[in-house]
Amino acid sequence: MKIDRRRFLTGVGAGTSVAAFSCSDREEAERLAASDVAQGLPDLTWSKAPCRFCGTGCGVEVGVADGKVQAVRGDEASPVNRGLLCVKGYHLPAFLYGKDRLTQPQRRFPDGRLETISWDEALDLVAQHFSRTLEESGPESVAVYGSGQWGVHDGYAALKWVKGGMRSNNIDPNARLCMASAVMGFVTQFQSDEPMGCYQDFEAGDDFVLWGNNMAEMHPVLFSRILEHRRQDPNVRIVDIATRRTPTSQYADLYVEFKPGSDLALANGILHLLVENDRVDQAFVRENVVFRRGIEDLDQIGFGAFGDQAERYVFKDRAEEASFDDFRAFLKDYTPARVAEISEVPEAQIRALAELYGNRGRGVVSLWCMGVNQHTRGTWMNNLINNLHLLTGKIGRPGANPFSLTGQPSACGTAREVGTLSNRLPADMVVMKEDHRRKAEEIWGLEAGTINPKPGYHAVDMFRAFSRGDVKAMWIQVTNPWVSLPNLHRWERKPGDGRFLVVSDIYPTPTTEVADLILPSAAWVEREGVFGNSERRTQQWNQAVDPPGQAKEDAWQIIEVAKRMGMGHLFPWEGDWHEPMFEEYRSFTLGNGKDLASYAQLKETRGMMWPVVDGKETAYRYSAGHDPYVKKAEGVHFYKAKGYGERAAVWLRPYHPPAEVPDDAYPFWLTTGRVLEHWHTGSMTRRIRQLHQAVPSAYVELNRADAAAASIKSGDRVRLTTRRGSLELLAEVDGRGAPPRGSLFVPFFDESLKINELTLDAMDNISKEPDYKKCAARIEKV
Repeated sequence: MKIDRRRFLTGVGAGTSVAAFSCSDREEAERLAASDVAQGLPDLTWSKAPCRFCGTGCGVEVGVADGKVQAVRGDEASPVNRGLLCVKGYHLPAFLYGKDRLTQPQRRFPDGRLETISWDEALDLVAQHFSRTLEESGPESVAVYGSGQWGVHDGYAALKWVKGGMRSNNIDPNARLCMASAVMGFVTQFQSDEPMGCYQDFEAGDDFVLWGNNMAEMHPVLFSRILEHRRQDPNVRIVDIATRRTPTSQYADLYVEFKPGSDLALANGILHLLVENDRVDQAFVRENVVFRRGIEDLDQIGFGAFGDQAERYVFKDRAEEASFDDFRAFLKDYTPARVAEISEVPEAQIRALAELYGNRGRGVVSLWCMGVNQHTRGTWMNNLINNLHLLTGKIGRPGANPFSLTGQPSACGTAREVGTLSNRLPADMVVMKEDHRRKAEEIWGLEAGTINPKPGYHAVDMFRAFSRGDVKAMWIQVTNPWVSLPNLHRWERKPGDGRFLVVSDIYPTPTTEVADLILPSAAWVEREGVFGNSERRTQQWNQAVDPPGQAKEDAWQIIEVAKRMGMGHLFPWEGDWHEPMFEEYRSFTLGNGKDLASYAQLKETRGMMWPVVDGKETAYRYSAGHDPYVKKAEGVHFYKAKGYGERAAVWLRPYHPPAEVPDDAYPFWLTTGRVLEHWHTGSMTRRIRQLHQAVPSAYVELNRADAAAASIKSGDRVRLTTRRGSLELLAEVDGRGAPPRGSLFVPFFDESLKINELTLDAMDNISKEPDYKKCAARIEKV
């Protein structure tokens, strides 16, 4: 279906008419907002906050009257969105006020009955179960599964309790499922996580290459900045590299469709042409780059889903030194002809991409999200995209950067920066290094040797261990894994099975349905908090309204349990602990290039991009004239990469096939993802009437020719089957997305149609992030 620009704008703005993509649209939106929205509202008290949904971090102003959030508007003072919001952002207030909000703690009996209990009873129950489990089975038997939706305080409290109190490293976030490959891409190449660029790149770049990233739907406000830049400068180009056409494709100057899983070959094919056509910036490479090579044998690496690896996947890569000559020889086989055969991308398009990256007169911004990260070789694919920028010197300057986008509001600020992953500590530190553990122990006032040096379970292995009974007590906060985990049938359980599961959330979900104890959480502006977005911007907000009933913020829940377990010394603050807790956390970041702004600064600003030194934020990391840690007069300095002599590493990474490919029994590719109107598992957006009405249920997209061959038309009920199960849902032909022949797409927001019952729990060899984008399926009309 062809989507023209006006129709796209209307879709993003939905009924509000306030999402605008150019000056003329904005003038129209302001007129409509003044006439249709502002009239009739009560007197409102406004305050600032970041949006609750994706990792863009749009600034919103929250209007409160009569103790409720009555309205939101885009914050014109925010440098992120400059007053614009997407359709989800404009409907933010409604997610707080669903009729089935959880408002009291509830205990579930083995027969499924729920009993309302007091907070004291609930907290005592959690403390008793975790204390007994620690005593009887040790630190490896307890676990916390958190979220990129945790605020910084929540994640920091959980990290400190688990690693400093219970001496366990079994803490991991749902962000393991979405951005862990980006983390390991940056860490393996720059020895520090997160992008060096910022959103200013969207006005500075010449060419924008989107790798498997449906940015028009997933990050529409940021995409609007690129579109506005192109409107003002017709020389700007957008390239959409994808496995299916999406609304993003309609705005692309070049659409490149590749066979699922072949992006590794495509990226290596581009690198091959850069080297062979002398498009490498040799001076930049000599000054700033080293070469490394890891384990490449497919049999040795595996996919983390078959044989012994199906219970615990602990593959560890090994780095060896290499050279530019080794790199050239490695790429020799990735000729345009061979890459075209593997990827089904025409040779002319491969050469066009190489010309784009190799043109020294134009800045390139590469953008990616789940299409690259949720990949059995996601870290490798991140490495290859970063390689494209390192080989051409298009990195660390305005309009020329690799930029990974995130899907959750604080996947960066909490999961990545606080370090709520099984192997990490704050500010790029890891539990495996003694000096890192010692620093954390000093800041936390703990005895030397308190923190366990052995990494804990990563997310998928954590649930495997819980399923086996090796993990006996688990606390899940702010996430819905019984919808979002891959291969869901594997995790089926019933309360009373000898394990203890606590779930903190704001609504009933399939995850609360299997919980032994359900705790009601405060959401968004019902509490004070801090998020960190995709461009390293840390944003603070104050509490604007009271939470419903007895709902409490997640950090408070953790602190109260820790006190009951005799670990109150970890949280020594009296009264309002938000600022002193943040300042303690901030002390990890100072002086090492991860410097956060003070809490006082964050209260007064619309966020600040770290490193913040002498009160000034940094737009471009590693860049002379921008980053205060760079002392060079010009160019870049990768000062965090101590292990590489303060240079960045270009990695040699080969093409590997996917873990599962179509065959005669299962002849289709199946991929999953999101849609514009819904966010993640839909537990919030499906309770917003307008969004639910727009897309009320999940569906399967298929190609018109495939549909005709199977006598399927839009609206028909079909059965989708993989080796892990079957699901019946409605077909969509010629919808907003257009898969090629042999490919199917299903969004995962619908908890009544759990597509992840069909997905494969294969995962990346380094990041341990599952691959939701590639498995084999068949489809038939019911």
